Amino acid sequence: MIVALDGTVLLVAQPDLQRDLGATVTQVQWTSTGYLLAVAAFLVIAGRLGDRYGHQRLLPIGVLGFGAASAGIAFAPGAGWVIVLRIAQGVFGALLQPATLALLRLVYPPDRLGAAVALRTSAIGVAAGTGPLLGGFLVAHLGWRAVFLVNVPVALAIAALTLAVRVPKAPRVRSGRTDLVTAALFAAVLAVLVHSLTGVPERGWDAPQTFLGLVLVVCLAVALVMRERRSSQPFVPPVVARSVPVVASMAILLVTSGAMFGALFVSTFVLQNALGLDPLTTGLRVLPLTVMMVLGAPAAHAMLRRYGARRAAITGQALVVLAVVGLSALGPSSPWVWWSAAFAVLGAGFAVVMVTATGTVVGDAPPGFAGVVGGLKQTAMNVGPALGIAVAAGTMPLHPSAALLPGVEPSTSGPVMGTALLALAALAALGLLPARLLPARQDGEAGRRRARQRDSARPRRTASSQGPGGGRAGFKSPSETGK
Repeated sequence: MIVALDGTVLLVAQPDLQRDLGATVTQVQWTSTGYLLAVAAFLVIAGRLGDRYGHQRLLPIGVLGFGAASAGIAFAPGAGWVIVLRIAQGVFGALLQPATLALLRLVYPPDRLGAAVALRTSAIGVAAGTGPLLGGFLVAHLGWRAVFLVNVPVALAIAALTLAVRVPKAPRVRSGRTDLVTAALFAAVLAVLVHSLTGVPERGWDAPQTFLGLVLVVCLAVALVMRERRSSQPFVPPVVARSVPVVASMAILLVTSGAMFGALFVSTFVLQNALGLDPLTTGLRVLPLTVMMVLGAPAAHAMLRRYGARRAAITGQALVVLAVVGLSALGPSSPWVWWSAAFAVLGAGFAVVMVTATGTVVGDAPPGFAGVVGGLKQTAMNVGPALGIAVAAGTMPLHPSAALLPGVEPSTSGPVMGTALLALAALAALGLLPARLLPARQDGEAGRRRARQRDSARPRRTASSQGPGGGRAGFKSPSETGK
C-alpha cells in the first residue's frame, strides 16, 4: 500500500517540485521513469534473493531503505538528487513487493489465502483512490517535500512490526551462487523494454528511438534465453516456467493491467481536453473505478471460492472488455452517468481479475519459489501499464502529442479515442485465452500438497482389519454379501 500510495501522490506533487527546484520537463519525467525502471529491473532479482535468504529478512531492509530514500528526497537540494534517490527508492520498493506476497503464502493456509489477497487488492485500491487527494492536501499546505516525508514514520512503523512478528520458516532454496550475468541481462531486458514503451506516447511507434529500443530488447532477450538454457541453475527455475496456472496468471495480469491503465490514459485526456473538465472533476468521474476495486475485491474472493479460478477470471476479463468497449462509444455529449457506469464496471472486472490471478500465482507457486513467482507477477503489473499506454498512443489516428493537446475539436476527439480504446479492448480480450488454462477449482499447490500429506498419513483399512457393524470402509454387512 505504501508503494502504491507513493506513486499516486507524486503525480500531484510534480508541478510544485518543478517550480521549487527549477527542473526541466525531462527531469520531472525521470522522477517517475527512473523509479519505474528500477522496480521493473529488480523485482525478480529481489524475489530470488528472498527465496534464498528469507523474505522476513528482506522486508525490513526494503521498508527501511524505502523510508530512508524518501527522507533523502524530502531534503534533496536539486532535481538530480531527486532522480538518483527515486531510483534507489525503486530498488528498495522492489524488495518489498515479492516479499509481501511470499509472506502471505507462508502465513495463511490455502482456505484463507484468498481473503488475504482480496484485502491486499482493496488496500491497493484505497491507495490509488486516496493518493491524489492526500497528495493535493500535502502539497497545498506543506509543499511537495511533505509527500515524501510522510513515508518515513510509516516505514519505521512497518519495519518495527515486521521485526516483532514471527512467521513460520519457509523452505529455503539450496542453490549455488546467483549468476550475476544472467541477473544483469534480465534486469536490462526489463529496463530497456519499459523505457522503450514509456517513450511511445511522446515519440510514437515509428520513432527511431522506439525501434532501436525494441531491437535491443529482442537481442538482450535472445542472449538471456541462450544463457538460461546452458545454465545448470537457471535464473527462472524450470519448475516455475512449467507451471501452467502461474504462467497463465502472469499473461492475464499483463494484458488486463495494460488495458485498464491504457483506458485511463485515454479517458483522462478525453475528459479534460474534449469536455474541458478540471483535474478534480475528472478524478471524481473516475472515482467509481476505485470504489468498485475496493468493494469488488471481497466479492471476487467469494466468487473465486464458489466458482473456481477459471470461471472467475473469465468473468472478470469479460467485464474489463465490456467496460473498455463501452468507453469507446462515449463522447463529449454522453451523460456523466454513462462514464461513471463504465468506470464502475472496469473497476469491478479488474478487481476480480486481480484477486483471481494473484491468488492463483501465490497459491500455485512451487514450494521454495514464492518470491520469484511474486517478482514475476509484479513485473507483469509494471510492464502491463507501459504496454497499454503505448498501444493507446500508437493506435490514435493523430500523432499522440497532437491528439492529446488541449483544444482538440470535440468532433474529432471521439473517433480518435474510440479507435485507441477498441485496440485496448482487443488487448484485454487476449486475456480470455490464458484464463481458460486456470484451474477449475482454486485449490492451489499448497492445498494439494497438504491433501497428499493427509492421504499418505491416513491408515489403510481392509476387510480383515475392520470389525463387524462399524460401517467402515472394507466391511461388508450380511445383507450386502447375501449371507
